[in-house]
Amino acid sequence: MNPLKVTKENLGVNSPIPLEVLKDDPAVIQRFADDLMYEYQAAKNAGRQKVVFIIPVGPVGQYDIWAERCNAEGVGLNDLVLINMDEYLTVDSQSFIPLTDPLSFRNHMQVHFFSKLAPELAPPPEQLMFPDPKDPGAVPRAVAHYGGCDVCFGGIGITGHVAFNDPPEPGVAISLEAFKELPTRVVRLSRETRLINSITTSRGNIDRIPEFAVTVGMKEILESRKVRIYMNRTWQAAIVRKILHGPVTPSVPASLLQEHPDVRFTIAAYVAELPEPQLK
Repeated sequence: MNPLKVTKENLGVNSPIPLEVLKDDPAVIQRFADDLMYEYQAAKNAGRQKVVFIIPVGPVGQYDIWAERCNAEGVGLNDLVLINMDEYLTVDSQSFIPLTDPLSFRNHMQVHFFSKLAPELAPPPEQLMFPDPKDPGAVPRAVAHYGGCDVCFGGIGITGHVAFNDPPEPGVAISLEAFKELPTRVVRLSRETRLINSITTSRGNIDRIPEFAVTVGMKEILESRKVRIYMNRTWQAAIVRKILHGPVTPSVPASLLQEHPDVRFTIAAYVAELPEPQLK
């Protein structure tokens, strides 16, 4: 069966990955925010001293909602360890892009989450981290130190990447087992990823999208106790079908989640539409 021909009604049927379809983008973002709160409290109730989340910047909007809810309900996140998935790097791949760059994930988190939390409710600074291009091993060390990652939250790129784990370039061979073991590292972004990110953030200015990034690895993602994925872009209609109904392959990195014991995809209804061509 060609996964790209799976109808909206049959999307997710018989897939190893549970699928939740919500009305629209606001509903997906609200569910993301609700899940952040629920999973934190569930982990604390289960006895976790520190709750470890791997989180993305995109989709966007959920952190504002979560911060506002924490403030309103007086929910302290002092035991939360937040590991951001990735960040863009400078042209030499050695340093983060500046905080003043509109594409900075670090600045986005500061503006839309860290600064919005009441200080007494916020995690301490040492529990807020991004993968470091100068010390990629800091992420797996932190995960091990705190007893494993409780939940990896994420979105999906047009290549099927989770974080910035793009598929291997044409002509580059890597086994499924080796791909699963890819650690936190510096990567060169694929052409497809830079192009779609330019459409999403820069009105098609692909030259403005950095060539390099630092990303958590497939290893850290797949070893998380739970994985929760959210999709709210019209261009995800094709890749969601490959992930849910295609083979498990490094060519579609998120397809590896078919083998994860506790995963869920939440998508907007328009992402479920068939990805059929239409000239405009």
